[in-house]
Amino acid sequence: MKGYDFPGPALELGALVKDDGTADPSSPIRVPLAMMNRHGLVAGATGTGKTKTLQLMAEQLSGQGVPVFLADVKGDLSGMASPGLPSDRTARRAAEVGQTWAGTACPVEFYSLGGIGEGVPLRATMTAFGPTLLAKVLGLNETQESSLGLIFYFADKHGMPLLDLKDLIAVIQYLTDTPEVLKGVGGLSGATAGVILRALINFQSQGADAFFGEPEFDARDLLRQAPDGRGFVSILELPAVQDRPRLFSTFLMWLLADLFEALPEVGDPDKPKLVFFFDEAHLLFSDASRAFLESITQTVRLIRSKGVGVFLVTQTPKDVPADVLAQLGARVQHALRAFTPQDAKDLRATVSTFPESSYDLQRLLTELGIGEAVVTVLSESGAPTPVAWTRLRAPQSLMAPSDPSVVHEVIAASPLQAKYGTAVDRESAYEMLSARLAAHEAPADSYGAPPKEPRREEEQKKSVLENVLGSSEFHAMARSAASALGREITRSIFGTARRRR
Repeated sequence: MKGYDFPGPALELGALVKDDGTADPSSPIRVPLAMMNRHGLVAGATGTGKTKTLQLMAEQLSGQGVPVFLADVKGDLSGMASPGLPSDRTARRAAEVGQTWAGTACPVEFYSLGGIGEGVPLRATMTAFGPTLLAKVLGLNETQESSLGLIFYFADKHGMPLLDLKDLIAVIQYLTDTPEVLKGVGGLSGATAGVILRALINFQSQGADAFFGEPEFDARDLLRQAPDGRGFVSILELPAVQDRPRLFSTFLMWLLADLFEALPEVGDPDKPKLVFFFDEAHLLFSDASRAFLESITQTVRLIRSKGVGVFLVTQTPKDVPADVLAQLGARVQHALRAFTPQDAKDLRATVSTFPESSYDLQRLLTELGIGEAVVTVLSESGAPTPVAWTRLRAPQSLMAPSDPSVVHEVIAASPLQAKYGTAVDRESAYEMLSARLAAHEAPADSYGAPPKEPRREEEQKKSVLENVLGSSEFHAMARSAASALGREITRSIFGTARRRR
């Protein structure tokens, strides 16, 4: 098809479908490799082939030396570690679209959130994760999010490292008991602090301790290539945390924000440094605050110049805010269903986002078969290509989960296991405060001080940590802002911490 005959390297999506419903192998539909950092959208109803489209694009990117990140929500992308199996259906599809098919495995790295599930553990410290993303995970409103930002500001300003949940809880308890330390920068109401504490404790009871801590993952480890020059396909296995969609979607956004901060500007490279596929993208935008949406929009807009492409995967374009949708240069739209009046309204809205074409898109989008899509991308000059009804190629890696023995072998052989495999609990705010209490009480006992008078019952109920937080030594430390300025953390667009790497 005219408009898709790019001279440079490209991803082969499939072949144009003619008016009679047959594919035309002489009219390939392609995406220029250099345009893969201009972002894109893969959309369609459940069961229309979105996951196979991801697989198809990811294995071709890998084959051209571009690392890929995929979130495997359903657990069926592990098949990329195994060569595909020949079948009559695969052979028939390959013949229809002019594909030379051969089963091929990709170089794969498996990850898991905090080590829950199989794979190299991904962790972040509370300090690095930041208040904006944490507020999204906890479901806080804008007022509570603002107060959480003040808590992080106080910890950053006074050099108190927040590595895990217990560190953050300790700081909140201190600020609640001694509100005067926030004089001049605002205040933290007891009611708001109580809401945040309850949310954190509930979060902790769900096993969230595993996700926050050290060693913290360096997102630049996603930019690796195999010895043969192919890019690694990094697969984050999420079935073990499927019941916590807000957590994993927000954690993915942290990875993207971390990449934005870590990578240098590269302008418009010949090929991306990384392509990041954001599956179940609607979870990211659901119930998001205005600050969160603004941060996403700005990150997506600017990360292109770092050589990173972002593809959002969801059911309909309406799941993506208009400001974000405007940043997406490629569209692969699978079939949509129109069973209800709302479905019909969504269908009309989807059609309105495509360039003008000769197709009756409102009809075509409801009649597409599995493995077919309506495609438009950016040409090498940056102009949108004509809308094309496309029959997609078959992935060459396994279109089913890999055998568990293959997954275990890949994980055991990973060089990243030595770097991230074992959790570390180094000294942080909680431990430092506990040590201060021990140092404060030890001299009195060793020099035979007279016995202390019995304390009232409510005093006896205080924990060791509460005593530390109320101590004069800690007050002095907290008030020493001038001496802590050198340790103050600078935060990025997303409120994530800029770390010295």
